[in-house]
Amino acid sequence: MGYSAAVDYLYGLQKHGIKLGLDNTVRLLSLFNNPQEKFHSIHVAGTNGKGSTSAMIASILQAAGFRTGLFTSPHLVSFTERIRVNNEEISESEVVSLAEEIRFKIQDSRFKMTPTFFEFVTVMGLLYFKRKNIDWAVVETGMGGRLDATNVLLPEASVITSVSYDHSEFLGNTISAIAEEKAGIIKHEVPVITSAQEPSIMDAIKKKTEEKNAGLFIYGRDFSAAIKTEDTRGSVFNYKGDSSFEDLVISLPGRHQVLNASLALKTIEIVSKKSSHHASRITHHAIRNGLGNIKWHGRLELVSKEPPILIDGAHNPSAATILADSLKEIFFKAYRRIILVVGIMSDKDMRGIMAPLLPIASEIILTAPAYERAASPDVLYGHAISLGFSCRKTYCVADAIAMASELYREGDMIVITGSFYTIGEAKEILGEKSVLGSLRETA
Repeated sequence: MGYSAAVDYLYGLQKHGIKLGLDNTVRLLSLFNNPQEKFHSIHVAGTNGKGSTSAMIASILQAAGFRTGLFTSPHLVSFTERIRVNNEEISESEVVSLAEEIRFKIQDSRFKMTPTFFEFVTVMGLLYFKRKNIDWAVVETGMGGRLDATNVLLPEASVITSVSYDHSEFLGNTISAIAEEKAGIIKHEVPVITSAQEPSIMDAIKKKTEEKNAGLFIYGRDFSAAIKTEDTRGSVFNYKGDSSFEDLVISLPGRHQVLNASLALKTIEIVSKKSSHHASRITHHAIRNGLGNIKWHGRLELVSKEPPILIDGAHNPSAATILADSLKEIFFKAYRRIILVVGIMSDKDMRGIMAPLLPIASEIILTAPAYERAASPDVLYGHAISLGFSCRKTYCVADAIAMASELYREGDMIVITGSFYTIGEAKEILGEKSVLGSLRETA
């Protein structure tokens, strides 16, 4: 097929949009003798924090000497970020080779199917993991859980991070409906680890764990953490679960990352107990190294020091509130003013995202990434005015960064947020090279 044809095929899959369901993924995987059955896995769902939690679990497993795959979405700059083994991204040539192979298998099979982009990529990731002879895969859901393409796994543990409103057009208009979709990853007798959730969310999770006879471990009840110190570089905290750890260091700033780390630690404790072989390798040293060396892009990430530019992919009201709290608790100690650059997708709660962020900014610049779902800066401007804030607007991220740089004074910090698309484009503008960057899901 060749490079161009393979890439064109992948781009063509995007037109099929997002369709929830498992049939295509199950059929496709069966054509490759179910590669997902050839390694241990951990499945992670939630609204906020699932990428960071997945990366922490994978980092600890890797530090323990396990060959570890990590499957996440969306990507910020390069498509290859989505599929990693021992934190090394799949190469562009491997993406193209796998795309050719999977496409030919579909064409030669008796199944008449047109997979969505995410279904195809899920199969690509699981097949790649098998070919790389991994021991463990940590797999993040794309959206929801019950009908997400990744829900073909039979994992050793299921993790549900903080659940809030997002993707309501696909998952439901109530928080309990969204929670039920997330809880759809829970399998028979597979332990579940979750954040403390609001009652309606916890009810949905508890109901599903009871139906599936799955053990449930809740932050604050069965395990917990206490922050000792925190700054712009990360946090030092104590953890208490089946084991206790003091003075753990995590190199990701923000209190929410300590919660995510606690979910990762409890997950590691549980999978260790299921196998003495695993327990003997997941030592205190591996846990400290795994957390201490974690790198996860796009969350309170300082991408430039002169001028200081922080990016964060806050794309729903809960994530925006977490970002605002982190800026107030940590970064205002080091910086005088916030120059805020915001670009949001039109299908998101624009007003809900802006409400916690605009009050902490001295300057506000509204913009839009070069993506068809991006909200117009004019629409964002209307929301800002209705919230009582004056602001500037520009129609591309590059101009927004240039405007922010002109407004910058010694002691300020530029914060870019509102969407993974906005911050990914910002990283490219600031010099990061993209590999197949525009290969993304479309609604």
